[in-house]
Amino acid sequence: MIIKIRKAMLLAFAILLSIVLISCGGGSSQESSEYGADEAPEGSVKIIVVSHGQANDPFWSVVKNAVDQAGIDYADIGLSVSYRAPSTFDMVEMARLIDQAVAEGPDGLVVSLPDANALGPSIKRAVAAGIPVVSMNSGSDDFKDLGILAHVGQTEFGAGLGAGEKMKDLGVTKAIIVNHEVGNVALDKRADGFREGFGSGEVLATSNDPTEIQNAVSAKLSSDSSIDGILTLGAGAAGDHVLDVLEQLGKTSSVKLGTFDLSEKMLTAASQGDVAFLIDQQQYLQGYVPIVILVQYNRYGTILPGIVATGPGFVTPDNAAEVISWAGEGYR
Repeated sequence: MIIKIRKAMLLAFAILLSIVLISCGGGSSQESSEYGADEAPEGSVKIIVVSHGQANDPFWSVVKNAVDQAGIDYADIGLSVSYRAPSTFDMVEMARLIDQAVAEGPDGLVVSLPDANALGPSIKRAVAAGIPVVSMNSGSDDFKDLGILAHVGQTEFGAGLGAGEKMKDLGVTKAIIVNHEVGNVALDKRADGFREGFGSGEVLATSNDPTEIQNAVSAKLSSDSSIDGILTLGAGAAGDHVLDVLEQLGKTSSVKLGTFDLSEKMLTAASQGDVAFLIDQQQYLQGYVPIVILVQYNRYGTILPGIVATGPGFVTPDNAAEVISWAGEGYR
């Protein structure tokens, strides 16, 4: 019964968003694209999603769930959607995937934008080909410059700023930032925002290899006993492994741990009071809403311009149990 109610709520959200998109209307879409309602394709709609995150990553699996669900919800209009990503964080490969998508001539393209310089030329080719593009997750500061119609996600600097302020409110005096994906500009902006909000914050650069993360954090804590706060820039990719180190060292109470995004392990630890906060950007909406936007754009030429904010929100020990119930169904 609960699952049916939640699916009904999601469908109601899609309908409501569709109404909003229809009411936003013409001027913005004409400014951002070469074609409008009269030229929108008839019949089936093909949308391709290209992200930098692999579907086997806990965070991105939720995004893919949303993309797939949108395809089901709009099956009556013949919508086909596909989710594509490089096997690792690789901007050259991601640009190739975008170029490949453009060559297929879809009715819409959804992209994440972790590096505008690396991906910009490919995205501009999509726009020049008359393909409407919506960005999601990363790219809030750069999407307009590339001709992208709208962005669905959070502002990375602003989310980092909130994390820094939250860490300061917890009484932390010295914090480090674990960056598991060096070269991802969105993560750099998260770190910049944190330093602004907290006042400082050394970046510990690693790869996303769990052993490397654990060894680097363990060595840092061993060499500097004054560290009493850690921010990870991704939960499943880094936060889980930092939590392992804190548990092994018996420091879950003396070192406050906060993270961007959600994972099952970090949510459970938060519900037990061992994680101070998780920054929730509601990635399910980041997968679902761009599809709705592009479906409506193809059908009616309407667009919701600018940033559609999905975060940031904070999950703390006070509300973690409720979020866990949604995460178990693939929505958070």
